[in-house]
Amino acid sequence: MRKLDRLTRNTALFGACAAISAGALLAVPTGQAKGAAPAAPTAAAQPCTGDSLITKKLPSGTTWRMCWRSSPTAGLILTHVTYQPRHESKPVEVLGRAALAQINVPYDDGSIEWNDVTEQYFGDNTLPLKPADCPGGELRKLSVADEDTGEPRTVKGLCVTTQPRGFAYHGHSEDVLERPARTDSAQGQELVVYTVNKIGFYHYVNQWNFSDDGTITPKVGATGNLSPGDFDASDSTGWPVGKNGAAKALSHQHSVLWKLDFKPDGSWKSKVERYDTKPNGTDAEMGVGRLKTTRTQLTKEFKGDNASDRWWRVVSTAGRNKDGHARSWQLVPSHSDRYPRHAWTRHDLYVTQYRDCETFASDNTTYHPGAPCKDDVAKFVSGETLKRPVLWVNVGFHHIARDEDQTPMPVHWQGFQIIPRDATDMSPLTPDRLYRPEFNGHN
Repeated sequence: MRKLDRLTRNTALFGACAAISAGALLAVPTGQAKGAAPAAPTAAAQPCTGDSLITKKLPSGTTWRMCWRSSPTAGLILTHVTYQPRHESKPVEVLGRAALAQINVPYDDGSIEWNDVTEQYFGDNTLPLKPADCPGGELRKLSVADEDTGEPRTVKGLCVTTQPRGFAYHGHSEDVLERPARTDSAQGQELVVYTVNKIGFYHYVNQWNFSDDGTITPKVGATGNLSPGDFDASDSTGWPVGKNGAAKALSHQHSVLWKLDFKPDGSWKSKVERYDTKPNGTDAEMGVGRLKTTRTQLTKEFKGDNASDRWWRVVSTAGRNKDGHARSWQLVPSHSDRYPRHAWTRHDLYVTQYRDCETFASDNTTYHPGAPCKDDVAKFVSGETLKRPVLWVNVGFHHIARDEDQTPMPVHWQGFQIIPRDATDMSPLTPDRLYRPEFNGHN
């Protein structure tokens, strides 16, 4: 290509524009074509039932529940995400809505750039999966637009399964003065939900992992094939592959952005805090360096960047754990290559006040013509007071190809974690015999 790839993508883009001009919907329920009149809004969003409901009790006793649907653009959308460890009498709501907000793919030679969610109709390019693609799990049906006719068709494209995640814990109860003491250990499990979406020569694995310890891991895996027309790069914009390095695969960037609408304890109202740890002198007696951690409550919209000893959390204003501590959910970043050309890919985190028409990290006005919302998430940040904060997480990967990327390409992952901080009074996996007051905050 780039000719073949551009032809494929441009065809999709032309169809997207035609659908938009016809009044395309952001989400297409099964049996409803793009361009159809939107359904009448309901008074309030209701939890789902039937095939729209995912519920799984893991071996540890932790139960995850959520609703799902597929959008022609964003693809897999999760709502009403709740977490219930076995020591909790009722589910703890975490996320009201979570989905991809953009995948930006510019090439290093400046020849082309794609927005794979909005321009390419990411969700409508969901591939059918085989049982072997969903080991031990269940394949569910979703509606996509036919590539040739644009009419809705059904594919088995959502996998709901469980996977082992290695050690959940390993410890000895002598440390907490249990008598007689014993060694405790367990292997962990996760609920795993994913689709595979084909954009050009790439196949994206759009995956969410829900762990028995309460951790949520959104991630996107890129696989498929290197574009066969992109082996003509220069030394500074590509990497030699194949015999004698005559072909140089063109390097490119993948900036993946997620939109997270937290709803801790069932309330959209929450707080966002930043924590920074810095050196604080030296202990005079021991000669050991001291550290000091400070908290900053962020009351206005902001753009943030990951740094050493820095992290953010979303704090519930509606619920506390059994120890009386406010429940919260902490962002744990992974390595990210920021793409500096766009203001909306230049930062690791954007936090905005909720607006109904702020849906995508870029190309937003295309889908909300006439609405009082701006085009990208960097412009959404305008200093508004945060009453219902929305988090936009950006994780970038600069893909410099290698011989091992042929063929098919091994999956490379981009993602982050959301971990519970004080969501429960003790570990959600604490053995029942240790779930007692004398082992909680013992001296």
